[in-house]
Amino acid sequence: MKQQPQIVSTNQAPAAIGPYSQAIKLGNLLFTSGQIPLNAEGALVDGGIEEQTHQVFRNLQAVLAEAGATLADTVKATVFIKDMNQFAALNGIYASYFGDHKPARSTVEVARLPKDVLVEIELIVAI
Repeated sequence: MKQQPQIVSTNQAPAAIGPYSQAIKLGNLLFTSGQIPLNAEGALVDGGIEEQTHQVFRNLQAVLAEAGATLADTVKATVFIKDMNQFAALNGIYASYFGDHKPARSTVEVARLPKDVLVEIELIVAI
């Protein structure tokens, strides 16, 4: 019998700003929507790539916690960055959140992100 996807939602991360869920759990996999640097109340954080990347990870951690997972359970990350010249700063922060865990990753420079933010990250996580 086909498994039904389960919506994962927490008020500890910003609510979806469109017709999507913060994450979907299917079996032992969790697929997060891309998180941007909005706080839980939906306001854009002040600052540059460093502050925005930290907020994105706080959001991801909140969504994962709601599903009973942590960043250590991540199998794949997709990173969208506005300016590849800021990759080193983003990468250092990224590494600090994952530590010795090194999930598969793609990083793509994009022309524009929602709300004109500098970074968006989505994850696939094994639960």
